[in-house]
Amino acid sequence: MASAETYDILVIGSGESGKYLAWTMAGEGHRTAVVERKLIGGSCPNIACLPSKNIIQSAKVRSFTRRAAEFGVDLESAATNMRGVQDRKRAMVDSLIEVHLGRYRASGAELIMGEAHFSGERTVDVELNDGGWRKLRGERVFLNLGSRATVPDVPGLAAARPMSHVGLLDLDRLPEHLIVIGGGYIGLELSQAMRRFGARVTVIESGPQPLGHEDADVTAGIVELFGDEGITLHRQTSVRSVDGESGRSVRLVAEGPDGELTIDGTDLLVAVGRTPNTDGIGLEQAGVRLTETGYIAVDEHLATTAADVWAMGDCAGSPQFTHVAFDDFQVVHDNLTGGSRSTSGRLVPFCMYTDPELARVGLNETEARRLGLGYRVLSMPMAAVLRTRTISEPRGFMKMLIAADSDEILGFTAFGAEATELLAAVQTAMVGRLPYTTLRSAIYTHPAMAEGLTFLLRNTPVPG
Repeated sequence: MASAETYDILVIGSGESGKYLAWTMAGEGHRTAVVERKLIGGSCPNIACLPSKNIIQSAKVRSFTRRAAEFGVDLESAATNMRGVQDRKRAMVDSLIEVHLGRYRASGAELIMGEAHFSGERTVDVELNDGGWRKLRGERVFLNLGSRATVPDVPGLAAARPMSHVGLLDLDRLPEHLIVIGGGYIGLELSQAMRRFGARVTVIESGPQPLGHEDADVTAGIVELFGDEGITLHRQTSVRSVDGESGRSVRLVAEGPDGELTIDGTDLLVAVGRTPNTDGIGLEQAGVRLTETGYIAVDEHLATTAADVWAMGDCAGSPQFTHVAFDDFQVVHDNLTGGSRSTSGRLVPFCMYTDPELARVGLNETEARRLGLGYRVLSMPMAAVLRTRTISEPRGFMKMLIAADSDEILGFTAFGAEATELLAAVQTAMVGRLPYTTLRSAIYTHPAMAEGLTFLLRNTPVPG
């Protein structure tokens, strides 16, 4: 192989952190290359965040057809056409890929499609997708390797060829009976979408409740929602064995509160967590140390144990959200240009795009109690927000945690329509360390969802 081509900036992986760092550094005059195995722009625009929300929106439209009479609309037919659903999603993905390619051209960053393997310090051998090899060396190297769906070690599960979210989001057909293992964000979002398209759906959650890190009122709201939509939810249930093949026929034997049960279905989705893509690329050759759980060990500036090598996004153990990966880029870029931004104390918003949505920032009551923090609570049902009456979506509630001895906002949770947009106002106040009384003094548009803050904050906080 020829001698290494040297770049100022070498990025492995074109996900959220990697692409923005590459575009920015190239735009600032640095010779920059990005090595990407398959997905231009990473998982978010191709197989994860944006495609899932696209399909979730189609499912929401499908749900409206069932409620058409409620809105004064008569419909003759409202059958699900999964090929049409996929055509809409694929058109969006194709357009996003073109946007990304345009950004590479405009910035001057070189996109190299191939598989990278470290052969030494800051040096990789790249097997190109269209044939041949290149050896690349970076004066500074940035790892944006991402993660993949975890498949638990259950007898027969791997042999059943279960889907991850990637496979489910690309189905041109509707599963007859989808069995979902896992009651986290991915499992719940896609369970509801498939149910709204017309599939039977069964969710198996090993913990006492789905979203076990959330407060009891949140999980109760989710359980009620899924029951109303006809989704079967098995809690405190562990899968013991799997037989069959997903897409044809599968049988799960599980252990629940009432003993052993057998669940038969046609399709199987596994959504129990993520595994970092850190194995098999020779990180040990680069002097990059991993944690016990397989993530890249980084400091608060996202520097690894190897000189002039940084890691960003999922592979660095960052909270697995695209908005956090973008912040990782900002942390790294700030430090490269003389700043000292860090990941310490970040205020990370959590959003789940079920319908209605769940949005949270800061502490919830469960976390506050675990930390031994005194707090007061402001709470209000979403039905008290007039906007929910106009759109016929009154389900849910919002609540704010206030410090026991000051007016500091400790956290905010909203379970309801447009909750993710409502979150932004409170998050901004928390970033600026504004007391909740400042938000209370603001004038909010009528009848917008944010107007609900007016009425929430007029209440008297009660001890938690």
